[in-house]
Amino acid sequence: MINVNDLKVAMTIGMDGNIYTVLELGHVKPGKGAAFVTAKLKNLRTGSIIEERFNAGTKVEQARIEKKPMQFLYSMNDNYTFMDMNTYEQIELNKSVIGDDAKLLKENLEVDIMFFEGEMLGMNLPDKIAMKVVHTEPGVKGNTTSTAMKDAELETGLVIKVPMFIDQDEIVLVSSKDGKYVSRA
Repeated sequence: MINVNDLKVAMTIGMDGNIYTVLELGHVKPGKGAAFVTAKLKNLRTGSIIEERFNAGTKVEQARIEKKPMQFLYSMNDNYTFMDMNTYEQIELNKSVIGDDAKLLKENLEVDIMFFEGEMLGMNLPDKIAMKVVHTEPGVKGNTTSTAMKDAELETGLVIKVPMFIDQDEIVLVSSKDGKYVSRA
């Protein structure tokens, strides 16, 4: 058990039979009444985000999440196969568990799979992922406006906006947080 006053961002807690990670915290001390803690929590099973208000001094259960480094091997239909980097054991995750991150998975990408008491909760991608541009229109000569963007299809099928100077077969870095272009690799 941990006191809500000691919570920190990125901690995981168990509450009402669910596992949550703390996204944001706020400590409020009103002029009248007792202090309280507000927290924005993400349910690791469903992905939903809730806001919770705790009275100061309340205790919550701290959840121990195990992260295993794994390598993405391949996908077949809606199943994605990963290999444990230490034991070479393979596991499959359904697309429903991976969600939108499936468009960022490419062969041999190393990710962290999260487990809670043997239950798979999901995965963490690297912050930036290098991907090859497989199709984009050529840039127009003389169009040097820094804000001009065009569509580019990446090797995983993901379509993103890139600057006009990016050509086909170039390697670009994509943010795993929002799926947007960061820079050339």
